Amino acid sequence: MTTRYDAIVIGTGQAGPPLTARLSKAGMRVAIIERKSFGGTCVNTGCIPTKTLVASAYAAHLARRATEYGVTIGGQIHVDMKRVKARKDEIAGRSMHGVENWMRGLSDVTVYQGHARFESQRTVRVNGELLEADKIFINVGGRALVPKMPGLEQVRYLTNSSMMDVDYLPEHLIIVGGSYIGLEFGQMYRRFGSEVTIVEMGERLIAREDEEVSNSVREILENEGIQVRLNAKCISVQNKGNRLIVGVDCADDGREVEGSHLLLAVGRVPNTEDLGLDRAGVETDRSGYIKVDDQLRTNIPGIWALGDCNGKGAFTHTAYNDYEIVAANLLDNDPRKVSDRIMTYGLFIDPPLGRAGMTATQVKASGREALVATRPMERVGRAVEKGETQGFMKVIVDAKSKEILGAAVLGVTGDEVIHSLLDVMYAKAPYTIISRAMHIHPTVSELLPTLLQDLQPLK
Repeated sequence: MTTRYDAIVIGTGQAGPPLTARLSKAGMRVAIIERKSFGGTCVNTGCIPTKTLVASAYAAHLARRATEYGVTIGGQIHVDMKRVKARKDEIAGRSMHGVENWMRGLSDVTVYQGHARFESQRTVRVNGELLEADKIFINVGGRALVPKMPGLEQVRYLTNSSMMDVDYLPEHLIIVGGSYIGLEFGQMYRRFGSEVTIVEMGERLIAREDEEVSNSVREILENEGIQVRLNAKCISVQNKGNRLIVGVDCADDGREVEGSHLLLAVGRVPNTEDLGLDRAGVETDRSGYIKVDDQLRTNIPGIWALGDCNGKGAFTHTAYNDYEIVAANLLDNDPRKVSDRIMTYGLFIDPPLGRAGMTATQVKASGREALVATRPMERVGRAVEKGETQGFMKVIVDAKSKEILGAAVLGVTGDEVIHSLLDVMYAKAPYTIISRAMHIHPTVSELLPTLLQDLQPLK
């Protein structure tokens, strides 16, 4: 027996639920399928729980610095990891149940819990039941990559998902991977009280950023006592009693790091290998990401792919924007495209990094004439007042059009300040819109006009 729907949505990450709600509102009969936890990565193992942990780590860090602000706290600062985890679980759980209740409360929407697999271009089987629809939307997300690494099968290791179950303090956490996930967990657990070593195969941390950003982030982490090992060209792991040994060089007498726990943070892979995409004829690339066009349509008419599984962003905000693009084209007669969006993201260490548009390296490679301005956070009054002066602000402008090409704000509220620049970039307005604006004092954003009044040729 086949159950007929107008649309099937596979996955309840950041794109699936709002799209389901829009389809329901448009009068469609919709099936939405979730195999595990409602809300996807962001709600369960990503943004919400990790930033909740970051907040607890910041509280511990600030408590240790209390005397700098003239505040006396009696006794030694103690972090109750069970209470930290319980707080995280409560906040993330509330969001998860909120998504589930939302979906179950929608008109003409049926929720299925189980693993979905295509049987044809128009049919999906879940829990033995065959569902059929002319429109199918794939929003299955991704998971941590477990790399091929000598000795890994013999040791216990953690990923960003299994870290959510940790309610104790690792004595010495070794993190393999020097990008966003690894750096956030590294600073977090250092502030909780662990010794932390970050091992990165590349020449610097977060290699996608300009070198000065990478160097500043490394300095921030090392100032808190985090050990950073770069150029680890050959990484291996082994047990030594109740300890872990991570080899970070190919030479027989190469360097080693000894610790108590291992976290793998070397990338993500899409959850597409067991969807039966071959039966539907849906094309993927060599990494398993579903190929889509500028409006997120797959090669099969009537099938779309949204969120992390399409390789077009891998952020919560890009997944939600995917929903907006699909809904606009399908329901609003509004031809929105993926290529219209400006890439932006944050690194949520403390202080955070807000990024938008092109890096200086990318601008130089484009060959265009550009201007750049940089200002250290130690010259920002708000940062000085808070006693948090690490980092800098940097903006790159097209010398001819005067449009902002890219920006990095590494410092206090950098993840919020970046949006002032991003909005002007979307408006394709000249940088003078901000440089001539009057901002509120004392804030970090008030220095953006001053910054943009000091543009110099990018060399």
